[in-house]
Amino acid sequence: MAGRTWLAILLAAVVICYIYFDGYDPESLRGARVIVTGCSTGIGEQMAYHYARLGAKVIITARREARLKEVVAKMKDLGAQEAIYVAGDMGKAEDCERTIQTAKEKFGGLDILMLNHMGSSFKKGGPFLWDGDMAFIEDFTNINYLSYVRLASLALPMLEQSNGSVVVVSSGLGKVTSTFVSYYSGAKFALDGFFGSLRQELQLKKVDVSITLVVLGMVDTEQSMNSAKVMGLLDVAKMIAYSAEDAAMAIIRGGATRQRELYYPWMMVWPLTKLRAVFPELLDWLELQKTVPK
Repeated sequence: MAGRTWLAILLAAVVICYIYFDGYDPESLRGARVIVTGCSTGIGEQMAYHYARLGAKVIITARREARLKEVVAKMKDLGAQEAIYVAGDMGKAEDCERTIQTAKEKFGGLDILMLNHMGSSFKKGGPFLWDGDMAFIEDFTNINYLSYVRLASLALPMLEQSNGSVVVVSSGLGKVTSTFVSYYSGAKFALDGFFGSLRQELQLKKVDVSITLVVLGMVDTEQSMNSAKVMGLLDVAKMIAYSAEDAAMAIIRGGATRQRELYYPWMMVWPLTKLRAVFPELLDWLELQKTVPK
């Protein structure tokens, strides 16, 4: 019995060390050339501020130029070596190209590509059972999947030169399916599939560019809270959500230490993804209990 207790303690210690002692060195990011997409609010905005405090050179993107100007001004106050914005829609190829070209022209290269932008979580009118609306899903997939592929592809030549990193901010719904969000889950699963395969191809070519997939749980952002409200889960979301500031720092650490996958919050997301791999029917049943009228 005592032996089992000590084994449990040892395993817990290993897990804690794996999560919290990752070899992160803040100085490794001083002067780093970074692009962060989706920076007008939420996690992207907080990542911009963290990188600024760390003394990085940062290009931020979003669609709202006025908001980007405010974020850049604060970044400069916080100590960013350089802070530049590119106002644009990452769903448009020309705006993706302009963003990567800005890094080449202003910074002479790139060390970290932080892919964080996202289109609307829900179709207008709220959650829905899939109804075959191809126009909607094509637009959604373009913004939430294809633009990630496009930006990474454009940035790879510079990242290969710097032995840099790609960080892909995804979701627990890219590992575990749920009702009413087939389009969203599909795009997030696609990110896992594409960037997982790309990681293997880079290794095959002996290219030292790391790819970190970030699997997020509930984080207190405006978009997450709006989604929870639409789903009728706002009270629960407020109780369990982690702060965007803390999530942003965890993502930055994961990218800096070149982690393969980052689950945040770990206890909220990691066990569920592993449970699905072993007992998928159980998760299907639990999901139905939430949604089938009593």
